[in-house]
Amino acid sequence: MARHYRYPNEMQIRTRKERGFSKAESDLPDYSHSASPMSPKLSTTSKLNDVLSYLGSRNPLPRPVSASDTVWLLDNTAYRNAKTGKWEAEFVSAVFAQHPSCTVIDAVASVARSMGLEDSDPAYPTIQERIMPFIQDIRPGTQVKATQAGSKQFLLGPGGRNGISSDIKKLADSQSSTLLVPTFAEVPKGANGVLEMRTFYAEPEGWGVISDIDDTIKVTMTSDPIGILRSTFVDIPEPCPGMPELYTYLHSLIQETSPFFYLSASPYNLYPFLRDFRQRHYPHGTIILRDSSWMSIPGLLSQLTLGTGDYKVDRMEKIHSWVPKRKMICIGDSTQADPESYGEIYRKFPGWIKLILIRKVTDIAAIGIESKNEPERFEKAFKDIPKQDWHVFEDASECRQILQNLVSSGHA
Repeated sequence: MARHYRYPNEMQIRTRKERGFSKAESDLPDYSHSASPMSPKLSTTSKLNDVLSYLGSRNPLPRPVSASDTVWLLDNTAYRNAKTGKWEAEFVSAVFAQHPSCTVIDAVASVARSMGLEDSDPAYPTIQERIMPFIQDIRPGTQVKATQAGSKQFLLGPGGRNGISSDIKKLADSQSSTLLVPTFAEVPKGANGVLEMRTFYAEPEGWGVISDIDDTIKVTMTSDPIGILRSTFVDIPEPCPGMPELYTYLHSLIQETSPFFYLSASPYNLYPFLRDFRQRHYPHGTIILRDSSWMSIPGLLSQLTLGTGDYKVDRMEKIHSWVPKRKMICIGDSTQADPESYGEIYRKFPGWIKLILIRKVTDIAAIGIESKNEPERFEKAFKDIPKQDWHVFEDASECRQILQNLVSSGHA
């Protein structure tokens, strides 16, 4: 099926122009280019590792995790292989150096200046803490050892050019009474990071949820560059009004055996930040983010405002391949291409998506341009989709009865 994203792309371009994204990006430091004077100087061993990382998982000489590395293991969802009926899951890991080769204070000062903060502003320590995942040097070609539930061992990676590895691993049946099974990274003393992940076991049938993050469940101000910087590097993460209560209610309706997928255009640099936010306010679920802005602070802005529709359609196609028999509820907002991407997937996989809920964002710093909320936009995005299968809302409480009716009917 052909994809039709011309309208949201036009909105993205207009939003970026009217809200000054290009200027904001040009003022932020970017350490991702080898030509940059701030780029790390590689040793001979590092250069070899760097070259071999182009081979990805076929790298014959993977680099082991060192005591000075940061390792992330990302929560995931296990599913039954459609052909074998056996459990498997995609395991994602990322590895960086703990100590960046760039001057941290310079990076912090650049971000602070972009927000108009003075050198004495008390927000500086918070910026420094949150900026680290954007400036830590990538460790490409690294292989991570991990153990699941104290017995099954994995080798994850080696990672590719962006330091990320993605591996499909076969799993044993979960013998635990819980749906969540932990996996731990085996690292030398001194290494740090997100060293524990949890795998959610999702049987083929039942309900499931795909949720956007930014300005759907978390205030991000995705259509304003300064708003994005403040919500990412300074402000205490704030849930969107009424959404934690709505998700708690939804979780109680569809039962704890239902998987949640948090699909966002945010870059993977924000994974620990967003994982902590999810754990505080929302049901457990797999967070799926973009992986193309490592060591690039301007990439934070571009990833949230360019090509978000195509990206989300691609990831939802992957989710469908994992749980094609689930009955999915999709929740997003009007700031990005959520209506168009959800509409595309609804039409591509008939019967898979049972309900689409779109939060109508009215704050101009988040929405960017008012035309994003025009009824014509939603009618076009949901063309040929029954009206009872999609709903645009401002108050989260108005979704409760819709969800109750849906779940109680079974919507077979």
